[in-house]
Amino acid sequence: MDTQTLINLGGAIILAGMGWLARELWGAVKDLRKDLHIIEVALPSHYIRKDEFQEGVKELKDICRQIFERLENKADK
Repeated sequence: MDTQTLINLGGAIILAGMGWLARELWGAVKDLRKDLHIIEVALPSHYIRKDEFQEGVKELKDICRQIFERLENKADK
């Protein structure tokens, strides 16, 4: 075999490996996109929204504030 044939064979092997790797990465990205879409659809049903959480925390703070006011106004302090 001459040098040019060896260079062509080596290049072909390298390009075949890169093609296989690119195909695997492309498939993995497609799978990740599908998984991300599933998460985006399911997320609102499993977790509360930020504004709902803030409303709940506000209610708890109001209750705590009322308790502290009652304790401070207690006659037998």
